Amino acid sequence: MDTVILISQVIMSLALILSFVRVVRGPSLPDRVVALELFSTTVVGLVGVYAIKTNVPIFLDAAIVIALMGFLAAIGFARFLERGGPRDD
Repeated sequence: MDTVILISQVIMSLALILSFVRVVRGPSLPDRVVALELFSTTVVGLVGVYAIKTNVPIFLDAAIVIALMGFLAAIGFARFLERGGPRDD
């Protein structure tokens, strides 16, 4: 069981690093938004695996909050992109 948890943590950490690289080097703003969504999803996965490893279920509440914040950020960025950026309404 410990080997599976370690392997999943390593793979998710690699995904976290690669998504951060995409956020920094992204060719366009939509690419960066998708990378941020992937970043938050990967963090939720890491927190979930850590909760399983330590057998502390309160970390799952933190994972739910992180997922909700990532979802709301994605909605906010989508509305921003839909409207074409900042406006002077």
